[in-house]
Amino acid sequence: MDVGARLQSIRKLKGLSQRELAKRAGVTNSTISMIEKNSVSPSISSLKKVLAGIPMSLVEFFSLEMEQDGHNQVVYKAGELIDISDGAVTMKLVGKAHPSRALAFLDETYPVGADTGDEMYTHDGEEAGMLVEGRLELTVGSEVFILEPGDSYYFESSKPHRFRNPFDEPARLISATTPANF
Repeated sequence: MDVGARLQSIRKLKGLSQRELAKRAGVTNSTISMIEKNSVSPSISSLKKVLAGIPMSLVEFFSLEMEQDGHNQVVYKAGELIDISDGAVTMKLVGKAHPSRALAFLDETYPVGADTGDEMYTHDGEEAGMLVEGRLELTVGSEVFILEPGDSYYFESSKPHRFRNPFDEPARLISATTPANF
């Protein structure tokens, strides 16, 4: 997927100049320009920040091309999942075309040494998940948990949190977050 071309198309569709979007998103005009030219590949958190200036969620951004014809897709084949990855962590979104989405459902893979970043995430909503393969470190607030296959979690997303894989094998996680703007 061409993230730069998509951002430029949506920005123009919304009647925003690069300068106006940059101002709304709290980033520099050159940041918007470099993303649109594909000179840089934005992280998920950077893209979320830019999209907040539109405003638009990541899910809307990646699934905008899906036209509703009155028929809602129910089953999604493995190859139809949208990869909304950032860096080493692979995140595949289930249900990309579902209208009025209330949650984001993800199939995540964390290679050895991968993590969600140095900064802890906080946002509205809730998160739940189950580790399918490998081991994964989950930090929520000041608590650190080691998840093993079959272990699951559920917490308020307003608590600072992050995931990382300091172990010697990849980890696969099935997760859900609300709201759907991931």
